[in-house]
Amino acid sequence: MMDTGLLIIRLVVGLTLAAHGAQKLFGWFGGYGPKGTGGWMDSIGIKPGVLMAVLAGLMELAGGILFAAGLFTPVAAALIAVTMLVAIVKVHAANGYWVSSNGYEYNLVLIAVSVGIAFIGAGAYSLDALL
Repeated sequence: MMDTGLLIIRLVVGLTLAAHGAQKLFGWFGGYGPKGTGGWMDSIGIKPGVLMAVLAGLMELAGGILFAAGLFTPVAAALIAVTMLVAIVKVHAANGYWVSSNGYEYNLVLIAVSVGIAFIGAGAYSLDALL
């Protein structure tokens, strides 16, 4: 049962993060792509915006896919945690905790889940378990 629970958590969190990365990188799922996301990043002082958008998108996409697959789970968790920590510091912390006020609630949950899974392992239904 625990392995099934870990699989569900990894799939939902990992694929959600991968989709966020695809928004930044490709403009998929209602995203703005590197140029649009980069322009927004420039406007809030994260420069150079397009490069930062691409880096954030790559970290979210790669971290999310690896996390969902349960492959190199500690590395995937680090990619997710670092990206979300930067988002908290640069964007959300000043708005307080609640996501309804553009706060850091969502980012903190993703950090907790990814780091927690890294500590307990990806479970039997993972590529890590096969290696």
